[in-house]
Amino acid sequence: MRLGDLLVRAKLVSVEQVADALAMQEERGGRLGDHLVAAGALTQHQLDAFLNRMPTEPADIKATGIDANELLALLMKLMYSNRLESVRQFVDAIKLPSHVVFELVRMAVDRQLIFTRGLRNSDNLKDMKYAFTEEGRRWAIDALQQTRYAGPAPVTLDEFNDQVNLQKLTNELVTFDRIRKAISDLTFEDTIIEQSGPALNSGRAILLYGPPGNGKTSVALRLAKVFNDVIYVPYAVIVDGQIISVHDPSIHMPMSSAPVTEENVPSLIRPEEYDPRWVPCRRPFVVAGGELTLDMLDLRFDTTAHVYEAPLHMKVLGGCFVIDDFGRQLVSPTKLLNRWIVPLESRVDYLKLHNGKTFSIPFDELVIFSTNLEPEDLMDPAFLRRLPYKIEIGSPTLAVFRRIFTTECELHGLTLTDELFNWIVHKIEHEKGLELAAFQPRFILDQVVGTCRFMGKPAHFEPRFIEYAINNLRVHRHSPAPAIARSTAAQA
Repeated sequence: MRLGDLLVRAKLVSVEQVADALAMQEERGGRLGDHLVAAGALTQHQLDAFLNRMPTEPADIKATGIDANELLALLMKLMYSNRLESVRQFVDAIKLPSHVVFELVRMAVDRQLIFTRGLRNSDNLKDMKYAFTEEGRRWAIDALQQTRYAGPAPVTLDEFNDQVNLQKLTNELVTFDRIRKAISDLTFEDTIIEQSGPALNSGRAILLYGPPGNGKTSVALRLAKVFNDVIYVPYAVIVDGQIISVHDPSIHMPMSSAPVTEENVPSLIRPEEYDPRWVPCRRPFVVAGGELTLDMLDLRFDTTAHVYEAPLHMKVLGGCFVIDDFGRQLVSPTKLLNRWIVPLESRVDYLKLHNGKTFSIPFDELVIFSTNLEPEDLMDPAFLRRLPYKIEIGSPTLAVFRRIFTTECELHGLTLTDELFNWIVHKIEHEKGLELAAFQPRFILDQVVGTCRFMGKPAHFEPRFIEYAINNLRVHRHSPAPAIARSTAAQA
């Protein structure tokens, strides 16, 4: 990943500004960042802050903070598991700089674990081929029996904690316009934006509550679009000699290393020396619903591979963690809330290895509780106090409901008249006894269009089709038969 690419994807500069700075760099030399600052594309403070958050590669084995023998064991496992032969392949697999890998290779050769097979069609030492000795093969197999982790070199716990603190959510200033843009496909009153902004800027926990079907989950999902920062997530962390796998492709969306130019022309931006053991990502976003259990919030130890998997909230550090349908998890709300009290209050969480060692990590993430149950029935006053932002996503006003319905109609090429709208509202509120909800327009339109398609007709409003849809909003309740009638029927 190149500096220019990262700056563009963090929305600090534009593609055109990078292209202009590249031209100046080709003409005058110097650093790309300096040319961007000189052109006014970003300030020196913005550039310094961005570069300060970028992890730099270790200068030597000692700078990794990991024992040389552990790194050597990891290299041997990678060679054995992936059938690697050249230093170039070793560097790509272990994610350490080539001079560090050369040092590890020399150690392996000196210990007669591997031997040189020579260069083929190249003068570059990175293409030198190596193979196992019998002793080296046994050594690699023994290392795999200790732990089967064979991936990029881990970072230390101190490095991980320092990086999390460097890329706090509160580094970004969320504005009214950024939230409006993020939820532009939804129809809400501006009061929702006005309440969400301070909550996002604080980085503190949020409670979204209100009746079902009014967009609580939709709002929470779109809050992830508000943040632009690039953050760095390690492949793994080592704690007391134990490997914890952190990077999760299903959660961490990498910043593409493709050229930033729209014409797909290869970028000439010079590579910056940053530590490839860290993956540049967008701020992570996780939604956990009824499947959430307490086990998901603790380290999970694989007894076969002897590797830990980081809990969900550790993977989402620096991002957003939405607990959807809160109160409907398999675990009781009280137990789940007790697990969150300390992290939410102190901004620190404590995890325990199977050997009993406890360690701490920063708790810097936006936790959003979303529920359609009564908050006071789920939480005691002490916990409600720890949720400083409580935003009600209630039933839409008639005007908002009309805007939602009109938008949905336009998507299907239908026209919503005042008379038809009033009739639909009357049937929902008075005949069905339901409150208006934001999901209802799409629900009704989808069913009307589906019925038209089944009947072989173009999409249009037909009273009975609308009634079919509205009837599906709520099951029909049959009135119980009078007691005397039931008694008579029984005697018969």
